[in-house]
Amino acid sequence: MSIQGSCTLVLPLEDSSQVGHARRTAQKMAQHHGFDDEDAGRVALLATELCSNVLKHAQRGELHLRALPVANGVGIELLAVDRAQGFDATACLADGFSTGGTQGIGLGAIARLAQVFDVYTDQRGSVILARVYPRNSACADLRIGVSHHALHDDPACGDTWHVAIDGNRLSALMVDGLGHGPDAEAAAHAGAQAFAADPFVTPLLLIERLHQAMAGTRGGAVAIAQHDTSNSRLTFTGIGNIGASLVGGVHARGLASHPGIVGNQFRKAQAFDYAQVNGNLLVMYSDGLQSRWKLDDYPGLVHRHPAVIATVLHRDFCRGRDDVAVLVVDLEPTYG
Repeated sequence: MSIQGSCTLVLPLEDSSQVGHARRTAQKMAQHHGFDDEDAGRVALLATELCSNVLKHAQRGELHLRALPVANGVGIELLAVDRAQGFDATACLADGFSTGGTQGIGLGAIARLAQVFDVYTDQRGSVILARVYPRNSACADLRIGVSHHALHDDPACGDTWHVAIDGNRLSALMVDGLGHGPDAEAAAHAGAQAFAADPFVTPLLLIERLHQAMAGTRGGAVAIAQHDTSNSRLTFTGIGNIGASLVGGVHARGLASHPGIVGNQFRKAQAFDYAQVNGNLLVMYSDGLQSRWKLDDYPGLVHRHPAVIATVLHRDFCRGRDDVAVLVVDLEPTYG
């Protein structure tokens, strides 16, 4: 299974007139990916309720949309994001509860409409996740989350990522093409294509193949992580300023990279092995994200879905002056 990087679609929510646009956009995305009318209608209803919830309790926010390729089809991911003062998640999960004082269906009903539902809320704001798969499909959710954005919503994004899964093995790539815009995107895509051609060869060989593929482009920073659930080990190699951490409980350890530019010049690449990683979180991110985040500053966030974690990190630590990509993978005992 191979999952190609794609940017998050962000829809602003500042007044009620934007709810209809969000609903139609989400429904069209579902239909484009083969959802029948009933399942696409479920996506539309979720978009409506999630957007309405943002406007009721936060007055403004965003709806993030993404198509989710999985082994047996495609799902749709919806994330409602705000920067308000949070809410009582337990109370809001009760049907009929509305933060705006109106008759609402409650987050509990939203949770029943989605196959995957999660929420994180504190004084910095809230992120609510709903993932939807066709009712009659055999799609299994992957505990992988991405928040991926071009600077100022530019059509070209110089950051990209790729995830490949083969039985008990996972191989993940993050590439940050130098600068931003079309030339940075061309560099990143050249690297991603070389990775996708054979993602499970050794990371050092992959770095060499990316170096050759990115020659003649601007080049960029690259990080590759490979996890094997059968021996609970992760191998990591990085060139340039891609950030990466393994998070186990409240403890995080940074993953080491060497300086240089893939496609241009670097002195050496080195593979580092990490043992007993099953159950950890792998977090990889471009330098569009500040590196000073700590998940233990967010009580309970480490136990939320990786899509929620990636979105919270983007919301609170995006630098706002470059493309940004955040990839969070739950290193599960099995990917099958």
